[in-house]
Amino acid sequence: MTVLTIRDALNSALHSLMAADDKIIVLGEDIRGGSGIKDGQELGGVFGVTRGLAAKFDARVIDTPISETAFLGMATGAAMTGLRPVVEVMFCDFLGVCMDQLMNQAAKARFLSNGRVPLPLTIRTTMGAGDGSGAMHSQAIYGMLATIPGLTVAAPSTPADAAGLLKSAILGDGPTVLMEHKGLYGLEGEVTDGLPPVPFGKGRVAREGKDVTIVALSSMVHKATEAAELLARDGIEAEVIDPRTVKPIDSEMILASLAKTGRLLVVAEDTAFAGFADAVISVVARGGFDRLKAAPRKLTPPDTPVPYGRKAEAAWLPGADDIAAAVRSLAGS
Repeated sequence: MTVLTIRDALNSALHSLMAADDKIIVLGEDIRGGSGIKDGQELGGVFGVTRGLAAKFDARVIDTPISETAFLGMATGAAMTGLRPVVEVMFCDFLGVCMDQLMNQAAKARFLSNGRVPLPLTIRTTMGAGDGSGAMHSQAIYGMLATIPGLTVAAPSTPADAAGLLKSAILGDGPTVLMEHKGLYGLEGEVTDGLPPVPFGKGRVAREGKDVTIVALSSMVHKATEAAELLARDGIEAEVIDPRTVKPIDSEMILASLAKTGRLLVVAEDTAFAGFADAVISVVARGGFDRLKAAPRKLTPPDTPVPYGRKAEAAWLPGADDIAAAVRSLAGS
């Protein structure tokens, strides 16, 4: 076992996969990060995830113009013709610029070709509020992306899951969006040597409990776990489920936890309306209604854009105390 940050786990996974397969290319804005400057340090993009790739793989690491429409379209075509592109879209907010390429081209190519055209395309992108980046650089749109047929959407919360899900995405034959929370890049955790792939649709139990099930993704897993420790002082044992992938979702794990606890709280950073939380509650309503001891609840940010002011942003985001309060209310119902 090795202790790595999420940033370094992703970087290590990219290095090992590119060394093993010369069909893997990486492209995006500033991903070479100063490698072309004389005596310059290769930074590897704004968040440092692609550090060292340009020095080792050179022409397979492509800095692009500031045009998501162009480079996601190019990557889609490259995937259709035998390469395995890994595209970095600096902020998930910018996927709106290239939504036609994502929704109507990449996501539909295998279906429209009756499976004859594989599309091994991986889109890495950042998400999440908490660092004062404002309304256009802080969204978490994983629930919205999961509504697009043909896409796999993953949102890791640990270094091992980040590297493992990235490996599954790159080695697969369909388009995957990996949502990386920019507030978690420095998070450390143990990673198995060799960075084994993590299968899509298989969640993990982040904390065991018997009184209430909390389903959360990405950074909210850590806030939910913190809330569970607070609740334990009151004698409430919360089980925290991290689905790891938004689509496909591990319905079996969620329903198995619900059978034990009878109560459900879904905590999400995406939209208050028709987002991930609503999708999970729908799964429970269809498959676990008879297991419920109380109506399922959700905790999301308000139905507004992310505020820029730090204090307003902190109030906008669900925190551990908010989660604990919601669970206490649920446990008493």
